[in-house]
Amino acid sequence: MTAISRSIPNDRMAVLFAIMLVAAAGNTAMQSILPAIGAKLHIPDVWVSLAFSWSALLWVLTAPHWARQSDKRGRKVLMARGLIGFLSSMALCGLTLWAGLAGWLAAGATFVVFALFRSLYGALGSAAPPAVQAYIAARTDHEERTQALSLVSSSFGLGTVIGPAVAPFFILPIVGLAGPLLVFAVIGLIVLIMLRWRLPSDTPRFSARGAVAVYPTSAGSPAAAGNDRDEDSADPSEYAEELRWTDRRVRPWLAAGLIGGQAQAMMLGVIGFLILDRLHLRLRPDEAAALTGIVLMAGAFATLLAQWGLIPLLHMSPRTAVLLGAALGALGAVMTGLSQNLHGIVIGFALASLGFGLFRPGFTAGASLAVPKRDQGSVAGMTASINGSAYIVSPAIGVLLYNWHAMVAYGLMAGFCVWLVLWGWAALKTPEAAG
Repeated sequence: MTAISRSIPNDRMAVLFAIMLVAAAGNTAMQSILPAIGAKLHIPDVWVSLAFSWSALLWVLTAPHWARQSDKRGRKVLMARGLIGFLSSMALCGLTLWAGLAGWLAAGATFVVFALFRSLYGALGSAAPPAVQAYIAARTDHEERTQALSLVSSSFGLGTVIGPAVAPFFILPIVGLAGPLLVFAVIGLIVLIMLRWRLPSDTPRFSARGAVAVYPTSAGSPAAAGNDRDEDSADPSEYAEELRWTDRRVRPWLAAGLIGGQAQAMMLGVIGFLILDRLHLRLRPDEAAALTGIVLMAGAFATLLAQWGLIPLLHMSPRTAVLLGAALGALGAVMTGLSQNLHGIVIGFALASLGFGLFRPGFTAGASLAVPKRDQGSVAGMTASINGSAYIVSPAIGVLLYNWHAMVAYGLMAGFCVWLVLWGWAALKTPEAAG
């Protein structure tokens, strides 16, 4: 953070870093424990999955609105709104699940109320990441901006690792499996207090708008770093024609993102229930939650290894990243579906996550390189929509198929990946960087 201190002091950067971190960590912590809670309450698996689908849908619908509001309502205000949505959702969902686990609320009513309170996270939580990005972009010059935005984006990715890792330690004696949600609500409150105390609403040096952040999952990507273009100096002719979804330059890359995204979302939606069944933990949900956290953490580490290590080290082209990632995703899906012990599940899920960690930035970079600078905002919105939309229905469909037969679900995941390799071999061409 030292190099950025000329524009934003270190204590303020720490607050911005914490906002992004807690937004991702809290959501992935919930992903690691909710299958176990559903098993303890005897809730059908598909209803547990739909609770996440509902939140993801609201995130996808509201994130573009909050990204556009960063200049109108103030960046600090939107950060606070996102944190309030996060901590309120975590606290109310935690109390609801605690009441259900204690027998004070019927199981069906517990999940209905839980889904309603999840709305606060999906609808308001998406306000914070673009506001953080816009705050930094508006207060740093071009030389500092890339480093600063990369730093806060990395905190979003780091949060996906931390959430599943720490969730088992927050399963407390009195509140049980609801503990991680309540603890993250307290952490969110602390970050909100630090935001109010340490971050002034000073006048920006530049005009800037934050990018739409991807719905945080434990096998996802870091948030988009945002558009570093100075809006005041932009040429109005750049906006003469809006980029269309059917544009042949980006259409193959968006199709690749859509197909691969379905497989990744299904993999994440099913894994908690696979652990419950393959390890015979339906009657020991607390242990299942801890083991699910280990598996999700391994997947998140593999994803970050691909994105922060392999891609820059090997200088992969977008086409290579997509095709290799899809091949590894298919192999990992089959291995996970066939595994009968924890070791096999961890290896298979990590291998698939490594593949998806290559695939997702590959298709994003391919779409970005296919269009000139004036269309970067449009294509960034398209790729964010593709990434988020996969988590609306695919996890629930994956769970439905899994309950029918596990290998039907994992076969479909692998099938998506294999199709992507075969189709993408001819359809995807690495574009030259547009002007």
